[in-house]
Amino acid sequence: MKKTERIQLSDHFTCGRLLRFVAPPIMMMIFTSIYSIVDGFFVSNFVGGLPFAALNLIFPFIMILGAFGFMLGTGGTAIVAKELGAGNRERANRIFSMLVYTTAVLGVLLAVLGLALLRPISVWLCAGEKDLSGAEREKLVEYCVLYGSIIIAALPAFMLQNAFQSFFVTAEKPRLGLLVTVIAGCGNILFDAILVPQFGLAGAAIATALNQLVGGAIPILYFSRKNASLLRLGKTKMEWGTLGKVCINGSSELMTNISLSVVSILFNAQLMKFVGYTGVSAYGIINYIAFIFIAIFLGYSIGSSPIVGYNYGAENRKELKSVFKKSLTILAAFAAVMTTVSVAFASPLCAIFSSGDEVLHALATKGMRIYSVSFLVCGFSIFASSFFTALSNGVVSAVISFLRTLVFQILAVSILPVFFGVDGVWASVVVAEGLAFIVSAVFLLANAKRYRYL
Repeated sequence: MKKTERIQLSDHFTCGRLLRFVAPPIMMMIFTSIYSIVDGFFVSNFVGGLPFAALNLIFPFIMILGAFGFMLGTGGTAIVAKELGAGNRERANRIFSMLVYTTAVLGVLLAVLGLALLRPISVWLCAGEKDLSGAEREKLVEYCVLYGSIIIAALPAFMLQNAFQSFFVTAEKPRLGLLVTVIAGCGNILFDAILVPQFGLAGAAIATALNQLVGGAIPILYFSRKNASLLRLGKTKMEWGTLGKVCINGSSELMTNISLSVVSILFNAQLMKFVGYTGVSAYGIINYIAFIFIAIFLGYSIGSSPIVGYNYGAENRKELKSVFKKSLTILAAFAAVMTTVSVAFASPLCAIFSSGDEVLHALATKGMRIYSVSFLVCGFSIFASSFFTALSNGVVSAVISFLRTLVFQILAVSILPVFFGVDGVWASVVVAEGLAFIVSAVFLLANAKRYRYL
C-alpha cells in the first residue's frame, strides 16, 4: 500500500492539498460536536424533559469556564506557528510547554470557582420558568447542580482537550488529533449507553467527564515523550509577556465562547417567557444540530490557521494570498451545501431529540429552518476572526468575535421577539450573522494592503 504523503506547513497548498490538510481538524470538530450532543440524546430519550432542560440551562455556564482552554490553544497556536515559520523551533517548544502547564493550573483554579458558583447560578437560570410549581423548579435546580458539578470536576482535562485541538494541527499531526477525538468520543457514547439507563442524568455527566479525561490525558502522554511531530513538552519558564500576547491573540476565541454562552442564557430567558422550558429544549435541539454544521467552519479555521501563521512568520506573502483566496472559495461551497441540507432535513434531525413530543418537534423544526439561513454567511466571519488571530492581530479578531457573538446577537434577540414572538428568537441569529459578515468583509478589505493577502 502506498504511504500517504505527509503535508507540511512549508508546502505550497493547492485546493486539494489544503482540503486534505484541514480534513482531520474538520472531522475532529464534527466528532467533538457529535459526542457533545450525545448526552442530550440519551437524556432526552431515556431520562425525561425536565433533566434535558436542566442540561441545556447549565451547559452555557460550563462552556464559559472551558473557553479559557480555547483561548490559550488558539492564541498560542498563532505564536508557536509563527516561531516555527521563523525557524525558532526550540523557542516554539518552550512556549508550547508553558501554555500546556498554564492551562492545567488555570483549569484547577476555574474548577474551584465554578463549583462555588454552581448553585447560585443554577437558581438564577431556573428562576424564569413560571409554568412550573415550586417543587418542580427546585428539582430543575438540583438537576443543574448534579450535572454541572460532575462536569466541572473534570474542567482541567476539558481545557487541555480544547487547547490540544489547535496544537495537534500546528505540530503537523492533525490526523492524530482526530484519532484522539474519535477515541474519546466513542468512549463517551459507550459510557452514555451503559450509565444513563442506570444512573440517569448523573450517568450522562460521568460519561462526558470520562471522555474529557481521555481527551486531555492522551495528548499529554504523546507530547511528553519523544515523538515525530514538531512539538514536545519539556522544561520551560513562565514568560508573562508572551502569555499576555497569547491571551490577547486568543481573546477572540475566548470572547466567542463566552459570548455564545451568555447569548444562550439570554435566548433561554426569552424562550422561557414565550413557551416555557419546552422552548429551552427546542433551542437545545437546534443548537445540537447547528453545532454539527458550524463545526465544519470551525474545523476549517483551526486547520488553516497554522498555515496562515507559518507563512506570515516566514514572510511568504504569495502563499498567504493563495491560501486566503482558496479559503473563500471553499467556504462559499461549504455554506451553500450546508444551508441546503439543514433546511431539507430539519424535521428528521429534530425528531432524533424530541422523543415523540409533537409540540417540541414542530417548534424545533420551524426554528431550525429559520436558523439555517445563517449558515450562508457565518463561516466567513468565523474564518475572518481566526485569520486575524493567525496574523497575530488579536485586536481585530476580538472585535469581529465580540460584535458577532455578543453585541449583534443581544441586540437582535432583544428586539425581534417583540415584533415576531418566538420566530423572532430564531431569526435573530440570521440578522446577527448577516451584520457580522458585513463587519468581517470591511476588516478584511481594510487590512489587505497591510498583510498583502489580496
